[in-house]
Amino acid sequence: MATEHPCPFCSPSEDRIVASTSLSLALRDLFPVNPGHTLIVPRRHVETWFEATVEEQQDMMALATRVKAELDLSHKPDGYNLGLNIGVSAGQTVMHVHLHVIPRYVDDVDDPTGGVRFVIPARGNYRRPGVIPATKS
Repeated sequence: MATEHPCPFCSPSEDRIVASTSLSLALRDLFPVNPGHTLIVPRRHVETWFEATVEEQQDMMALATRVKAELDLSHKPDGYNLGLNIGVSAGQTVMHVHLHVIPRYVDDVDDPTGGVRFVIPARGNYRRPGVIPATKS
């Protein structure tokens, strides 16, 4: 018999919450891609973006904008990626919708061309097919 794991976004520890609304929470990612990587989640347990209400979707986007303003001051990134993984085949590992707000910095990779297109690495850089950017430390 499989044991169900509690949803990490339904009852997050208070120290992870960086902003909130009546419908959504902003949480620092436990496995950040870059400093300041934040997740926007609806308070209601809902699996995907497409199952969230329009109000929840709008609230999540508004909270992402607030988080971006905070990150601009605290982390001073040079850009951002926003992303959703919807379904296991798209890489979703926590079945509670979450919007990634990922700060980007000059030289965090050697060539950022393609951005979110790198969900399929060999097809990400349409200018240099097959070239996968190297991460810089």
